Amino acid sequence: MKQVMLIGLSALLCLSSCHSEKKGKEEEVKFLVTNPLRKDTVAIREYVCQIHAIQHIEMRALERGYLQEIFVDEGQAVKKGQMMFQIMPLMYKAELQKAQAEAKFVEIEYQNTKRLADSNVVAPNELALSKAKLDKANAELAMAQVHLSFTEIRAPFNGIMDHFQVRLGSLLDEGDLLTTLSDNSKMWVYFNVPEAEYLDFRAKAKGDSLMKVNLIMANNEKFPHIGIVETIEADFNNETGNIAFRATFPNPKGLLRHGETGNIQMVAPLKNAMLIPQKATFEVLEKKYVYVIDKDNKVRSREITIAAELPHIFVVKSGLKDDDKILLEGLRQVRENEKIHFTVAKPDSVIAHLDLYAE
Repeated sequence: MKQVMLIGLSALLCLSSCHSEKKGKEEEVKFLVTNPLRKDTVAIREYVCQIHAIQHIEMRALERGYLQEIFVDEGQAVKKGQMMFQIMPLMYKAELQKAQAEAKFVEIEYQNTKRLADSNVVAPNELALSKAKLDKANAELAMAQVHLSFTEIRAPFNGIMDHFQVRLGSLLDEGDLLTTLSDNSKMWVYFNVPEAEYLDFRAKAKGDSLMKVNLIMANNEKFPHIGIVETIEADFNNETGNIAFRATFPNPKGLLRHGETGNIQMVAPLKNAMLIPQKATFEVLEKKYVYVIDKDNKVRSREITIAAELPHIFVVKSGLKDDDKILLEGLRQVRENEKIHFTVAKPDSVIAHLDLYAE
């Protein structure tokens, strides 16, 4: 009986010792902490954009008549001055011939009257009246020539045809839409910028230097040419708080077309920015927090304000100081006001192992 009690006591002491040893090991768990890093970097901001041709116009009929000829095809590249459409010109040719005959007749009358006036046979007023009739006839002739020229629809600039709104033989009224024509040699890209970011960009702009931007196309590929922000609208939109920017992109290969969409990337330099890893933060009710280790090695949550977001990095606007120690790993394993053991990692080493785009 004594031997059994001795074995049980030994087992109890062994179990108690193992439990104490395990508890001690748990208390000795060390967490990894670090400090914010001060570094010059850049912030890349993206904005949804609309892509427009530098010239995009509607081609409309200037005279009434039947569409007699179509000299181009949908999607075709045309040159300035190239014939595109022909509206039946017979009536306007007849009007031109009539105006030419009338002008010729009046000119003969004028020349006869001038000879008589030079011989003092007719009064100067008769010559002036004849000259007025000649001027009127020439004006009507010029008008007839204009009307006839309106039956020939020519390309006003180099561009690309859109689809046809009419077909051969259609009866056209004045102003009817024929097609649209786009000049895609350059593209205007419009995007909206919030007021605060607009002020940041203007404050950091150097003199009259123009901002350079990149275009990410709908297939997530980067457009190979750089755009220049040449125009900023005068007024903010009171409903959205945004202002419209317009960037111009060269389009030598015609890759971009009118009506496309994409995203504009603008690069903003950040001097002496405070950087922390995103994994060191957590969110409560859409607010960002970090765990700061106080002088007693206790964990304290603190709200921070984010100035910009980079890949795996937050740029902190307020809420932290340079010498603050922030919990880097194990955020879900600690509680508020809990005292912990930790190891401090150098911030530049921590940042170096993240995918940071910085200069």
